[in-house]
This record gives sequence, structure tokens and C-alpha cells, in this order.
Amino acid sequence: MLELNHISKTFNPGTVNEKKALRDLSLSLKPGDFATIIGSNGAGKSTLFNAICGDFLTDSGSIVLDGQDITFVPQHIRSKSIGRLYQDPMRGTAPGMTIEENLALAAGRGGWLSHVSKADKERFREQLALLDIGLENRMSQPVGLLSGGQRQALSLLMDTMNPPKLLLLDEHTAALDPGTAAKVLAMTKRVVEENHLTCLMITHNMYSALELGNRTLMMDSGRIVLDISGKEREGLTVAGLLEKFNAGAGKELDNDRILLSGKDN
Repeated sequence: MLELNHISKTFNPGTVNEKKALRDLSLSLKPGDFATIIGSNGAGKSTLFNAICGDFLTDSGSIVLDGQDITFVPQHIRSKSIGRLYQDPMRGTAPGMTIEENLALAAGRGGWLSHVSKADKERFREQLALLDIGLENRMSQPVGLLSGGQRQALSLLMDTMNPPKLLLLDEHTAALDPGTAAKVLAMTKRVVEENHLTCLMITHNMYSALELGNRTLMMDSGRIVLDISGKEREGLTVAGLLEKFNAGAGKELDNDRILLSGKDN
């Protein structure tokens, strides 16, 4: 489904601000894989997503999605096959437009629906009801009036109304309170399973990294230093995950946000 072959990216090469963000990184995802990604700030997690989405061209390597080489395909073309949720709940929706209008845009995959039929409205209402947060009764309200959690839930629905070939979740619950985050994660799990989506999810929570999906990846310095699945992943504790990271990266994980999430959850 997704093949990353030896991709690398250096920002500001040859200057004092040179940053090697991705280093000869390779990754293969099968259809239906749900892989969580964990790593310190600067490990290259979001940069990896940016490369997949086409925010920039990689310096080397290739990106293949569902058998098509998209290495040089423009971002707006890739967006028709790739859904992405961001950490900031304010991204991904148009705040001045109503819930119904946002869903109409999503249903058209970037193209405006000139007329929203009664059937379209009923479809939107039914799908909003599945979120179980009351948005099906607020379709005429501007999205800017919604809470952060409601906007993330709406964004999740918008990105999966027409199931994408690949769904990227970039710490999409990090800005939410614990209760709302848990609800959005539960929605995420259900939507991914029901639509049989291929998914990559960045998280800072080590428990989520082990409990969600079928694979766990850990990144450091622009490389994937750990990729576990199957029986190796079953029953693995946070302490065991840290030990494997230390062995793969050759150093201890020193990100307080990640380490504290392992103690408090």
C-alpha cells in the first residue's frame, strides 16, 4: 500500500542551520496496517508526514502509494488519496462555514458541491450521529463555534467520508483534554476499523502506541529505529518498549512528555 524507499531530506544544506530531518528512511505498509509512531521532538515524525503529503520534495528515494509512484506528484493531487489530521484542532476545517458546508466540501474531495440535496443532508446527518456528540442537530452552525474536540471529531469524519487510501494522524488528540482525547481516540479506532483504512498515527503516549493498531514504530534523528508487530508487540510493556528503543537508537529516550505519559496513563 505505502512504500517509502530510502528517502532523505536535509533542510538548509551547507549552512549553519543545516538539519538532516530524514536519513535514508524506508518503510512498507500493507493494506489495513495501522501503525503508531512515537519519538522525541525533532525525531522526524511530522517531517515524515510532510514528505508523504508532498509538502516538499525529498532529496532522494521514492514514495509509492497503492502501486503509484507519487514522489514528484504535487501536494494537491496527493490530497485526493491521503487524509490528514493535525495536532491543532483549528486546522482541517473552515471556521466561517457551517458544519453542512464543511461536509459538502469533504464529500466533493476538494471540489464544491453546487447543490446539497436532501439525500446529501440525510447522509451527513447520519454520519454525524455516529460521532455521538450532537453535531447532527447543529448542521447549520458555523464550525468556528465548536470546541476543539468537536472540530477534531468533525475533521476525522471529513477525512474519512470518502475513505482515503492512507490516513495520517499527526498527534490529533494532543491539544485536547484527557476525556475528550479518549473519546476522539475511540472514534478513530472505530472509523479506521470500519473503513479498513491504512493508517499512520503519531502519538506521544506510549500506552496508545502499544494499544492502538497492529504495529509500533519509534523514530530518532530522522530514522526508524524500531518497528514491532505481531507476537513481539503483544504483551509488550512500556518499560519493554523503552528498552527496545534504547537498543535500537543506542541511547536512552530523554523526552519528558513521552516518559511522563508512560507513568501517568
